[in-house]
Amino acid sequence: MHRRDLIKAVGPVILWPYVAKAQTAVPVVGFLSGRSLQSDKHLVAAFKQGLTEVGYVEGRNVTIEFRWADDQVDQLPSLANRLVHSKANVIFAGAVDARIRALKSAIPSTPVVIATGGDLVELGVVASIGRPGGNFTGITVLASELWPKQLKILNDLVGHRSAIGLLVNPNNATASMSVRDVQNAATAINQDILIVNARDADEFGPAFATLTQQRVGALLVAVDSLFTNQREKIVGLANANKIPTIYGRREFPEVGGLVSYGASVIDQYRQSGIYVGRILAGAQPADLPVLQPVKFELVINLKTAKAFGLSIPPGVLAIADDVIE
Repeated sequence: MHRRDLIKAVGPVILWPYVAKAQTAVPVVGFLSGRSLQSDKHLVAAFKQGLTEVGYVEGRNVTIEFRWADDQVDQLPSLANRLVHSKANVIFAGAVDARIRALKSAIPSTPVVIATGGDLVELGVVASIGRPGGNFTGITVLASELWPKQLKILNDLVGHRSAIGLLVNPNNATASMSVRDVQNAATAINQDILIVNARDADEFGPAFATLTQQRVGALLVAVDSLFTNQREKIVGLANANKIPTIYGRREFPEVGGLVSYGASVIDQYRQSGIYVGRILAGAQPADLPVLQPVKFELVINLKTAKAFGLSIPPGVLAIADDVIE
């Protein structure tokens, strides 16, 4: 056989491993969420923006595999396991606080960037904020720093009330921290707090019935993926029962809630995208400090305030990031 014929005969066999390697060279990012694409399209866009800022563009040099729990949080560990077995290079996890410890077990070695509202050290996910030390890092909103500001905003809007309610999901891993931190913030200003729980949408009605029966003067709503997905129902109950309510995310006043104050979730997801890109480029999560969002926003719905008979103080309006009329 001539040499040229030999090359033609064996060339495809010799080249095949290299072709296969080239076809699988594009890194894969796993995107895991406790919510749904329908509710989080804007957050997906922010995440992709962060990736782009560090040189990774979906469909060009990175692939994103999405796994949505659609508020069925018990599915999160199995969804995470699928991403691990699909050989994702990095996994992003958002809206997973309800099963955050289970995810730590489900993802033993794949690098993970997590967007959370809890203290990752207290939750046992990382060794320290400055040096996480394992395969997890992330961007966290330390709610303990937000509750005093939310209480102050409520007092500015409605004055001091005899009792203020706190709605939490006890299935959330951060629920006990939220209760503790709110009670500490309330004690500092001699404010009584009434805790009400809702594990699913069926418990919203009884929770608000308790708030009404106890004559709370206002309400705090903890950040939780269940509450965010069911925000129209919660806002409807708060408004129907005439309970001035402050939320942690702007999506609530956008559907008629009175006011929200919290970290910009869009910015949190953008920063998460940047961290994922840095890990794809060779950084180790163990060496990437857990970040805190730098952008916070106050959103007020003036139409709802008018329905409550509230006049927003000029000082509060002046610092609002967005006013919905």
